[in-house]
Amino acid sequence: MARIAGVNIPTSKRVEIALTYIHGIGRTRAVEICTTAQIPQERRVNELTDAEVAQIREIIDSGYSVEGDLRREVAMNIKRLMDLGCNRGIRHRKGLPVRGQNTHNNARTRKGKARPITGKKK
Repeated sequence: MARIAGVNIPTSKRVEIALTYIHGIGRTRAVEICTTAQIPQERRVNELTDAEVAQIREIIDSGYSVEGDLRREVAMNIKRLMDLGCNRGIRHRKGLPVRGQNTHNNARTRKGKARPITGKKK
């Protein structure tokens, strides 16, 4: 099992797909990394040599912000917005959608499970 950027990537998958298991690397960046390392896209992770894995690891470390660093950077950006007290920060703080979505019907992912409102007793 290859370990890149602190993540065990699956061995039976193609390199291009397996690299997407690393936070901060999607399909486009995975293809870009493969072409930079001159690895064919059909190759599987278990077919890679140690030198190729080291080369991929070196490319990722030098050129991309991934995993812990990226998560920390995103968290700091959100914390900065909340400290500023701008509209986006307030929406983050309240757990509401940040990018202008409707909250009347949907937004269950951000708002959480629906809570029933108790009616008036007669």
